[in-house]
Amino acid sequence: MADEPQKKPHLSALVGHTNGLTKPASLAAATRAGGGGGGGGGGATASSKKLVIKNFRERPKLPDNYTQDTWHKLHEAVGAIQSSISIKYNLEELYQAVENLCSYKVSPTLYKQLRQVCEDHVKAQILQFREYPFLMYSLDSLLFLKKINKCWQDHCRQMIMIRSIFLFLDRTYVLQNSMLPSIWDMGLELFRNHIISDKQVQNKTIDGILLLIERERNGEAVDRSLLRSLLSMLSDLQASTANFAQVYKESFEQRFLEETNCLYAAEGQRLMQEREVPEYLHHVNKRLEEEGDRVITYLDHSTQKPLIACVEKQLLGEHLSAILQKGLDNLLDENRISDLTQTYQLFSRVKGGQQILLQHWSEYIKNFGTTIVVNPEKDKDMVQELLDFKDKVDHIIEVCFQKNEKFINLMKESFETFINKRPNKPAELIAKYVDSKLRAGNKEATDEELERILDKIMIIFRFIHGKDVFEAFYKKDLAKRLLVGKSASVDAEKSMLSKLKHECGAAFTSKLEGMFKDMELSKDVMVQFKQYMQNQSDPGNIDLTVNILTMGYWPTYTPMEVHLNSEMIKLQEVFKTFYLGKHSGRKLQWQTTLGHAVLKAEFKEGKKEFQVSLFQTLVLLMFNEGDEFSFEEIKMATGVEDNELRRTLQSLACGKARVLIKNPKGKDVEDGDKFMFNGDFKHKLFRIKINQIQMKETVEEQVSTTERVFQDRQYQIDAAIVRIMKMRKTLGHNLLVSELYNQLKFPVKPGDLKKRIESLIDRDYMERDKDNPNQYHYVA
Repeated sequence: MADEPQKKPHLSALVGHTNGLTKPASLAAATRAGGGGGGGGGGATASSKKLVIKNFRERPKLPDNYTQDTWHKLHEAVGAIQSSISIKYNLEELYQAVENLCSYKVSPTLYKQLRQVCEDHVKAQILQFREYPFLMYSLDSLLFLKKINKCWQDHCRQMIMIRSIFLFLDRTYVLQNSMLPSIWDMGLELFRNHIISDKQVQNKTIDGILLLIERERNGEAVDRSLLRSLLSMLSDLQASTANFAQVYKESFEQRFLEETNCLYAAEGQRLMQEREVPEYLHHVNKRLEEEGDRVITYLDHSTQKPLIACVEKQLLGEHLSAILQKGLDNLLDENRISDLTQTYQLFSRVKGGQQILLQHWSEYIKNFGTTIVVNPEKDKDMVQELLDFKDKVDHIIEVCFQKNEKFINLMKESFETFINKRPNKPAELIAKYVDSKLRAGNKEATDEELERILDKIMIIFRFIHGKDVFEAFYKKDLAKRLLVGKSASVDAEKSMLSKLKHECGAAFTSKLEGMFKDMELSKDVMVQFKQYMQNQSDPGNIDLTVNILTMGYWPTYTPMEVHLNSEMIKLQEVFKTFYLGKHSGRKLQWQTTLGHAVLKAEFKEGKKEFQVSLFQTLVLLMFNEGDEFSFEEIKMATGVEDNELRRTLQSLACGKARVLIKNPKGKDVEDGDKFMFNGDFKHKLFRIKINQIQMKETVEEQVSTTERVFQDRQYQIDAAIVRIMKMRKTLGHNLLVSELYNQLKFPVKPGDLKKRIESLIDRDYMERDKDNPNQYHYVA
């Protein structure tokens, strides 16, 4: 065997003179010549060798007093760290010493010794606060907090240094023993047990922290970094071990929340009396932001939820109704968007806040809307005010209430409630409003704007219960627009019809659509009539245009017999012969109230054309036969009804275009008044339209239209009762009424239904059960 060079032992921790150990004796290692062919002579000439290194048969012993000497060095180093003086030894050397001790199972002793040293030092720290009994109370609060904070910061810095030296102990022995706290946690535990758990220190610390927070809430500038450090200390001391007291939660947070509760309870009561609602809400928002900032800056994040809940409860939750009663109506009246947005956001944070805001929102809409609807003095502007109000609440919902579905649905319910507090009138006025927008001469809107207006009107229309009232007035106004050629746009008319059809169904608009068909068919008939007239031997001087109206589609007009001149009568007969020749079995009834004409007239200034009604035409044609006529003479000659004639003469003699001169002068036409042709008439236009006063709606017309609606309703109720009884054969009173409410599309009172049932029993459509008067049987 060849001699190998001396090898160092495998135990690297004992190399050199580290920590007083001596270098071990050299070891002899044996080598064998390798190779499959057998051994050989000298090792130097061997072709291959296999080196084998063997461990110590026995672990080398530590020198005497090694443990004590090493601990002395470590103790000295810990003392230097705690006294904030320089350490004599190299940190790496100290770390190696700990590792050596741990390798020889001295870890339990080393941990106990380290704990004792740290505990002794921490105990000594409390003496600075106890040195004089009165010092605790004489120290200024801020000075005391700074002293405690310095003590804590020093302790943390020392424990970090100590742990870095004893890191091997922390990562081996302590880690393997779950019952032992880590060196850092041990340090926290000692600080908590001996300093913060001291009642005097703890109370003074927490009193000082609460005092600083109170000052900051009152607007003073405070040392936030000091607060952050101290509260972080309390939080760290609680988080270390679950078995020990929850210092932050129990000692600080509980008192902090109690004081917060008292502060904001008093502040809420005081400011609700002193401030207006917008200012109060701004203050609440500011307080919430401040408390949120405190959580971010120095409070533990676990405090955020109870703290914010406390502020919300005392500043908002306790005053929800009072805030809304005091200020919501003003905010809505003045359309204060930013304040309403803030109100919604704040109320959404509090349990039950949105619900109470919803209730007040609904009440406001009902109250404000009712003032628009029920006041007859506002009828002229009712629809425009409703549209403006709807736009306003829509904007508030979209911008302030974040398009919340609950607010949208309750708004619709509220509109439906108040708009039907006055039956029928809103429906009538909406129909008239549509008429004003669709009538020729309406220069207010472009086609796009008109379409938007119609869409908005349809939204208001949806809320109305008595849609049949709207239909009656709309039909009457549509007839005027179509017959007098006053419709602004056929496209707009058809668009409105399409909207009504989509909203109410085809049955609702069938008659209205029939009116348009009549007008189109009339155009075709007139083309044929003109060709027919060209083939006549005496076509005449008057150009006649006739609109043929199907009676079921159009409003009911009361025929008025007037005295037409011979040419007009002749033309009527010619048309009658022509039309009945094509459509036998039909009956024509002339509606003179709807007729109009274009008259040519000569004045001193020159020729003019007048666009006038048939009644105005009959009056003016009389002046071809004479220069002056009395009221009675005109009435006798024309046959026009008294009131109608007075309005007609008023339009010709008292309006802007005075073709006739009335004697004596005055606005009203009286018996005995005389009328003369105004030969000196002047006007800048060639064709002059003289306002047709008879086309304006009278009170009587309104009443008759409403009565027709009620009559139609009676027929619909009768038809519905018969239809239900025919299908069911036998039915109780309550079930029949319930079924009727489901089928009828207009509001009806139980008393009215009872009257219709009685009427049908009298007419033998149904009969009462002999034993049960509340049971009905259908009579086939």
